[in-house]
Amino acid sequence: MTNLAGQTLFISGGSRGIGLAIALRAARDGANVVIAAKTGEPHAKLPGTIYTAAEEIEAAGGQALPVLCDIRHEDQVADAVAAAVARFGGIDICINNASAIQLTPTEMTDMKRYDLMHQVNTRGTFLVSKTCLPHLKKSANGHILNLAPPLDLSPKWFGPHVAYTMAKYGMSMCTLGMAKEFENVPIGVNSLWPLTAIDTAAVRNLLGGDAVAKMSRKPEIMADAAHAVLCRKAAECTGNFFIDEEVLRGEGVTDFDIYAHEAGGQLAADFFVPDEVFDRLPTKVVRAYQ
Repeated sequence: MTNLAGQTLFISGGSRGIGLAIALRAARDGANVVIAAKTGEPHAKLPGTIYTAAEEIEAAGGQALPVLCDIRHEDQVADAVAAAVARFGGIDICINNASAIQLTPTEMTDMKRYDLMHQVNTRGTFLVSKTCLPHLKKSANGHILNLAPPLDLSPKWFGPHVAYTMAKYGMSMCTLGMAKEFENVPIGVNSLWPLTAIDTAAVRNLLGGDAVAKMSRKPEIMADAAHAVLCRKAAECTGNFFIDEEVLRGEGVTDFDIYAHEAGGQLAADFFVPDEVFDRLPTKVVRAYQ
């Protein structure tokens, strides 16, 4: 495939940030996009709702279906998938973008937040994928793309925030297992993760505001990398833990300043990126975890 024209994407948590950027990139091809998220009313600190996202998608050239959906609830996911199929006739691509984060050590992690991270990240990814599966099987090029990190089991990723790491790696294990399970369907099941911090509301609110945002890349780098992966043949592209910059370099991209807030500025590394990835890429980043 050269583009996503006519494809239907089901995106969890896509009302803002990386999920919305992926939706808008697909919309420019003429894709159908289902935004399944729980933000129906404007948030005091976070921009965007499922309805403003839908307006942006249609303005970009796609067709949009905003659906209120909390992916912790099986009935809501089932209803959202049914609405997608009723509107667009099927689902070709499942994007597991919804995620919850809290970077706290064990004694400072209350169990309510622990449960939220595991329900949204691990269980939500499994549930949304499972519910989309009957329709992905009917697609000519079905994909599941999890916004989840490589499975690097270095203790440095666990010590500072073991609860979050376990929840996020649960998404990665869905990639590992489902890629094997669905290899003969075929459905392509892959993960995509950023090399650097990405300027999202979560980064600004949790990791240091404007100072960290200036050292982050724009969400469009993840959108362009996701687009490249989703245009590949599912039968030939599965079981990968992709890093955004590596994907785009493989597509011939050489100018990464277009994704930066300041051309040539200092960049902060994201969590969970294995050391060997930094060793093989020319981009220099500041790593908080050594």
